Amino acid sequence: MAIWDVCIRRPVFTTMLVLGPIVLGVASYLRLGVELFPNVDVPVVVVTTTLKGASVDEMESAVTKLVEEAVNTVSGIDELRSTTREGFTQVVVGFKLEKNGDIAAQELRDKMSILLPRLPVGCDPPVVEKFNLDAAPVVTLAVSGRRPLREVTEIAKKQIKEDLEAVYGVGACVLVGGQTRAVNVTVDPTLLRGRELSVEDVRQALLRQNLELPGGRVDQGGREEVLRTLGRVARPADFADLIVAQRDGYPVRVRDVGRVSDGIEEPRTLSRLDGDTAVSLIVQKQSRGNTVGVAEAVKARLAQIRPTLPPDIRVEVTRDQSKFIKGSIEEVKFHLLLAAGLVSGVLLLFIRDWRTTVIAALAVPTSVIGTFALMDLMGFSLNNMTLLGLILAVGIVIDDAVVVLENVFRHMEEYGRTPLEAASVATKEIALAVLATTLSLAVIFAPIAFMSGQVGRFFNSFGWVVGFSILLSLAVSFTLTPMLCAHFLRAPGASGRREPVRPGGGPAGPAH
Repeated sequence: MAIWDVCIRRPVFTTMLVLGPIVLGVASYLRLGVELFPNVDVPVVVVTTTLKGASVDEMESAVTKLVEEAVNTVSGIDELRSTTREGFTQVVVGFKLEKNGDIAAQELRDKMSILLPRLPVGCDPPVVEKFNLDAAPVVTLAVSGRRPLREVTEIAKKQIKEDLEAVYGVGACVLVGGQTRAVNVTVDPTLLRGRELSVEDVRQALLRQNLELPGGRVDQGGREEVLRTLGRVARPADFADLIVAQRDGYPVRVRDVGRVSDGIEEPRTLSRLDGDTAVSLIVQKQSRGNTVGVAEAVKARLAQIRPTLPPDIRVEVTRDQSKFIKGSIEEVKFHLLLAAGLVSGVLLLFIRDWRTTVIAALAVPTSVIGTFALMDLMGFSLNNMTLLGLILAVGIVIDDAVVVLENVFRHMEEYGRTPLEAASVATKEIALAVLATTLSLAVIFAPIAFMSGQVGRFFNSFGWVVGFSILLSLAVSFTLTPMLCAHFLRAPGASGRREPVRPGGGPAGPAH
């Protein structure tokens, strides 16, 4: 027994069969992320190495060349370029698109761990980072107030930054333009030379005498105590009493070669809000996170934080990436609904029967909503490419239902069959043609789904969405459409149209 015959005789089974992908699609739609474009994994890895105080020539010969030699042994490299500056070198490694970015980054980390003993003394361990498009800021906040910038920085850090980092989906919250407290030691070169000392001697003295060390443990019978060596300087003024060296039996202290001040770190960034100095907080989402969801969660948490801040502290959202994304996606959604409405309207214009129009138009939401389940399974998001695929599919998915529906109506009108008989015979008669047409359309979009290269990374979701929705419309035309035709269509004579005729052309007489 054909599938359409089972669906015609078992309408409840057919309804449940069709509701399955619809329910899955609705549940998947609520979980789908909202992005502007598909998430494209670009296999680019950046290796950064620093050596404070080293010249450009020294960095190039002692660091950059060693890193490049180690990187060259990794397979799948497509492009390699480096940038060397004073005390800084950066090697950008571009891999072939077939290479997994996470695997490439891990292979480079392994190479850098082997290279580490060969690097110059004082060189920081190389930092290996995978280039991630998700690192773009989702929300940028500006914090200002009628008080010193140092206080504003503390408020932004303690009361806003740390709270926002706990929001679900937030990967990092970077503070820019602030002033961080620091104890500055300014040395006098003349005094250093007079005591035969160097800046490095002062630095080492500060490191040795301002630290805490584990002291092991002390056993007292059945008790065990943890011992700590408290060596941190408690007050900024105490740094002046630290001993740098011994000269002629007398200690040389920090105050003998310079001065100590309780100040701020040297500013490297600047942020302004309406012309006033401010502190910026750049919120980044986690990898493959929902941009719109993270932005909404950050703004909701910010609304809870604002009442707890001092009255003079002003917090403004200066950049919100979700606004543009939501505007773009809403526009595409509107065109999706508009396309579905126009398709149904054109169908009603030509068929001029509301029952027939509803039966054919049901193929559109059934196929489109069911496609959301595939998108969730494949890890796709709601973006311009996937929604564009659904808009294109709206005009295609209704074709199969219209073909089946028209053939059913033809059998009712020309051969005088009942809707139940016509649905079975007409669907069987047209099944092979509908199958061939649908598969030919699916084959057209299959190469797009498997397209390689950078363009393929953007368009593969488009191909999958269109292809799956077309195949889903084929299933609808063989299950839901025949069942609805059999149980909800009315004979042409009952709707006021012309009487059915026999195959020979004469009017149908009374049955004997």
